[in-house]
Amino acid sequence: MRKHLLLLFLLLPLSLLSQEEHDLPWPMGLQHRLDSMMRDSLLDTTQMGFMVWDLTAGHSLFSYNHRQILRPASTMKILTAITALDQLGDQHPFTTWLFRTGTITEGTLRGDLYCVGGMDPMFDFQDMDSLVVAVKELGIKRIVGRVVADTSMKDTLRWGEGWCWDDDNNTLTPLLVGRKDNFIQVFLSKMKRAGIDIGHARAAEGRRTRDAELICLRSHTLGDVLHTMMKESDNLYAESTFYQVAASSTNRPARATDAARTERALIERAGLDSKPYRIADGSGLSLYNYLSAELEVAFLRYAYRNTNIYNHLLPSMPIAGVDGTLENRMRTGYAHGNVKAKTGTVTGVSALTGYLTAANGHRLCFSIINQGQRKAKTIRPYQDRICEALCKP
Repeated sequence: MRKHLLLLFLLLPLSLLSQEEHDLPWPMGLQHRLDSMMRDSLLDTTQMGFMVWDLTAGHSLFSYNHRQILRPASTMKILTAITALDQLGDQHPFTTWLFRTGTITEGTLRGDLYCVGGMDPMFDFQDMDSLVVAVKELGIKRIVGRVVADTSMKDTLRWGEGWCWDDDNNTLTPLLVGRKDNFIQVFLSKMKRAGIDIGHARAAEGRRTRDAELICLRSHTLGDVLHTMMKESDNLYAESTFYQVAASSTNRPARATDAARTERALIERAGLDSKPYRIADGSGLSLYNYLSAELEVAFLRYAYRNTNIYNHLLPSMPIAGVDGTLENRMRTGYAHGNVKAKTGTVTGVSALTGYLTAANGHRLCFSIINQGQRKAKTIRPYQDRICEALCKP
């Protein structure tokens, strides 16, 4: 389709070509704008992969180095979110469990408490208070035994493959409270404040025994997690989601490679060969991730075709000039409030991937990945101009 449009464009009279691009019929006017922007001096010293797809008409509108393999930064979260919604559904729970063994006699638990982690990034101090209340409601006033951290859901790697050692990264553990890796310490402290004698309790690590009895659980859904993960580009939320996908496989403990395998399978279902790409983590922090604009567009197209994915993905994405990581970008113009896209930034990389509605009412999706610039602020205005060009009449 693109070749036919280009041929028609070349056959147009010179008098028509000399007109302003807004006088050209759509989509030739749009393509004329984008062709001009691909000659920007910024691209003399940087790499760029770019693709626009007309979801309404079902064909590519424009591409520039769309198959070039580049680092996606946080637009990697697009793949993570779509894979999770596809595999698990928006109601999938991120759960933390509390179990016990032993007997309770005259207020004394002679047995163990097991805190079993499900890698819930939203588990906070109020959730912890609920665990303490559940213990007290059993009549427990004294613990003689262990308080065990069961983190067997995932492997023991504390950071993602290819993460920079000097970044301030969250620890990837299944037991989190307030985003911190101090679950058992906080639990013991809160029980003590609640009047439970923990003098004979000791912290330990291990796996829940089969005879353990469930006391209570706390959970949040993928739909809950998705909002912060996408709007605020939260890396911990993304990695927690990535490991939920990994844990849905039969392998235990769950590993990043399990989630990557699931994502590669979705790449194939989306119509592309998965071999050229590298998936190292779920957040985009890793310098080992390598994708293309074509791949990101393929995932956005897949989501658009599946309403159970699209209807949950779209509301989670930042809105240009309105909220999330796009709150201070595209605050005026045709792109304002129209573009809904995931941003991506790591050193040397700036990316933007999402959806918009063109002036003729067609729904479009796009991916822009810029690599090689020293500072993201030098390339973001250029990306914003591309979005404006896609939106305006």
